[in-house]
Amino acid sequence: MNKVPSWLNDAIFYEIYPQSFYDTNGDGIGDINGIIAKLDYIKDTGFNALWLNPCFESPFKDAGYDVADYYKVAARYGKNDDLYRLFDEAHKRGIRILLDLVPGHTSNECKWFKQSCLPEKNEYSDRYIWTDCVWERPPQYPLVAGDADRDGCYMLNFFLSQPALNFGFNKITHPAWQISYTDKRVKGTFDEMLNVMRFWLDHGCDGFRVDMADSLVKNDEDKTATASLWRRARAMFDADYPEAVLVSEWCNAPRSINMAGFHCDFMLDHHGKLLHYATRQMDENGVNRSYFCKTAHVSAKDMLSKYIAELTETKDNGYISIISGNHDTPRVAYTLNGQELKLFYVFLLTMPGAPFVYYGDEIGMRYLPQISKEGGYQRTGSRTPMQWDGKAKNSGFSSADADKLYLDVDRSNDAPCVNDQIDSASSLLHLVKSLNVLRHSNPELQASADFEVLQLTDDGVLCYKRGGNIAVAFNPTDGQRVLNTDVGEVLLQVNTFSRKDGHTVLAPQTAIVFKL
Repeated sequence: MNKVPSWLNDAIFYEIYPQSFYDTNGDGIGDINGIIAKLDYIKDTGFNALWLNPCFESPFKDAGYDVADYYKVAARYGKNDDLYRLFDEAHKRGIRILLDLVPGHTSNECKWFKQSCLPEKNEYSDRYIWTDCVWERPPQYPLVAGDADRDGCYMLNFFLSQPALNFGFNKITHPAWQISYTDKRVKGTFDEMLNVMRFWLDHGCDGFRVDMADSLVKNDEDKTATASLWRRARAMFDADYPEAVLVSEWCNAPRSINMAGFHCDFMLDHHGKLLHYATRQMDENGVNRSYFCKTAHVSAKDMLSKYIAELTETKDNGYISIISGNHDTPRVAYTLNGQELKLFYVFLLTMPGAPFVYYGDEIGMRYLPQISKEGGYQRTGSRTPMQWDGKAKNSGFSSADADKLYLDVDRSNDAPCVNDQIDSASSLLHLVKSLNVLRHSNPELQASADFEVLQLTDDGVLCYKRGGNIAVAFNPTDGQRVLNTDVGEVLLQVNTFSRKDGHTVLAPQTAIVFKL
C-alpha cells in the first residue's frame, strides 16, 4: 500500500481560476488578495482544499498555461508575498492549497527558451526539443522552423507560444536529434521541475495538480518512461514533504497512481469516462443521453463500468478524483437543469476519492459562449467571473467598468449568484454545503471508504453502499421507480420517496442518502 497523506481522505477541493474569482484592486481581473478575501466563504461552504489554476508570470497567450517564470507570481495577481500570505491564511482556516504545475512546456518568452534559441551551445540548448537542422521537419511532429537564430526546428506541445520541454524520447525514430529519456543531457529538465516544486512547498504550498502529467517523454506509448520521472517526484515527496500531494491530469488511474505514484488522478469528461456518461453524453441528434438527464432513461452501467474497474485496480494506492468540471470543460449547468444538477452533486459528493468542484458550479453558473480570451476558444465560456451579488456592480466581482473586466459576468435577470442562494434552503448552494457537511461528518462517505453497488437497473435506478452502513440511491428519471433496498434513517434527500406493498418507491428525480 502506498502511503497517502491522511488529510486527503477528507478533502473536498474547490478549483479557482484566479483571474475570474474576485478582484480587489479594481482592474477587472481577479487577484490573490481576492481569494484571501473569500476564504471564509470557501470554508463556510465546506471546502477544505483549493486548487489554483496557474498564477505564475506569463504572457497569458494560454491563460497562464504558458509559464514564463515558475518562481514568480504574475503581476496581475500580486506578488510572491501575497501568495505566501494566502497559504498562511488558508492554513489558519484548515484549508490546503494545491498550485497548478505545467511541466510539459513553457512560454516562448521564458528565459530558458530564449537561451535555447541561441546558436551557441549553452546550458539550455537541450532544455527544449530541437531538430538538428532547420530543414529537418518530420511531419509526425509539431515543429516550428525559422523562428530562431539556431539552426533547427523546435517542437510544440499545443499553441505556437508553447515550446515543448525536453524530457527525452522513449522510442527513438530520428537519432540525429532525439535524446533518450535516460540521457544525462535531459536529466536537468525534470531536476528543474523538482526545484520548482521544492520552492513552493518550502513556502507553504500543500502540493500540485499536474497539467497533462502523462505527456512529458515523447514517443512513450505505454507511458513507462514518463511514469519513471514522476516516481522520482513521489520519492521526493515521501522523503521530504510527506503531507504534500500530487494530483495528476492523466485520466488513467492505474497508470497515474500505480505506475507513476500520484496520490490522485482526475476522472475527466473524455468520451467513455464517468463524467461524460454522467452529464455530457449526447446522441447523434444532439439529444442529452447522460445518466442525470431526466428524459434519458439510461442505466448507470456505462457510467460506472470503467470507473469501478479502475477503482478496484487502484484501491489502497491512491484516489480517483471525480470533478464537477473545470476550466477546460463546459460547465455542468450547460447540459443539466437545476434538479438534475442537485442529483449530480449528491453523486459527486458521496462517491469515493477526493472530489473537485469548479468555482461557480456550486451555484449553477452557466456556460456562456463568447469570443475567445487568452487562448480559451470554446473554453472561454466556462471562465467568466464569479457571481457574488446580483444587486452589486458586475455581480460583486469587480468595481471596474464593464469594458475593463477580464470577461463579462452573466447579466441575465436570473443569473445565479451567491447572495441569492446563501440563505435559501432550496438552493443548489445550500445542498452543496449540506453534502459537504455530511461527508466531513461521516467517514463512510469519505475518499477511502468501501464502495459497493447494491442496485443498478435498466430503468435508471442506482444504489450503492459506502463503508459499512450508508447507502445512496438515485432515480434521475421523470417517472417513479422502485428501490429494492430498505431505507433506514435518512441523512439527506432530494425530492421524496414512499413505501408501498413492501417496496420503496422513489419519486421522479430523487436522491437519498440513508443508513441501511
